[in-house]
Amino acid sequence: MNKAELAKAVYNSAYITGEFLLRSGKISNEYFDKYQFEADPTLLNEIAEQMSAIVDDDFDYLGALEMGGIPIATALAMKLNKKIVFVRKHAKEYGTSKLAEGPDIQGKKILIIEDVITSGGQIILSVDELRSLGAIIDTAMCVIDRESGGTEALLENGIQLKPLFTMSYIKAQI
Repeated sequence: MNKAELAKAVYNSAYITGEFLLRSGKISNEYFDKYQFEADPTLLNEIAEQMSAIVDDDFDYLGALEMGGIPIATALAMKLNKKIVFVRKHAKEYGTSKLAEGPDIQGKKILIIEDVITSGGQIILSVDELRSLGAIIDTAMCVIDRESGGTEALLENGIQLKPLFTMSYIKAQI
């Protein structure tokens, strides 16, 4: 499957219309139900394949943001043979009480993985916390950049965004 075909398949599986409250607090009349493409092994595998072709190998671990980044990072880790740090929105209050599960992140360069980005708010919050724990982070990847200010907000926080698709690219394939 080429990039345009994958964009169309992602759109057909996950694009819905209605009224949706986004994490950013904004209301949108269009939405990508990312769990539709993340739950489809064929699409998830193809997404990971195409993301692996554009990723720079200059990092130690993938950082999978809860919850949508986890399936993508897992599939990508299998393509790249890289370990994953599973990043919670909040440190759990039991067991190890960790924010980041998996290998030690102190002094390690982490490539953040997310599914769909609108404002970039969750990435910024998570990266701030990971940096306070000693992680080195300057890049994030996502499947879809909704082109709603996330790229700019991330850059203001020292994070370059590398999307597989932008919203405009996907819509151009339909």
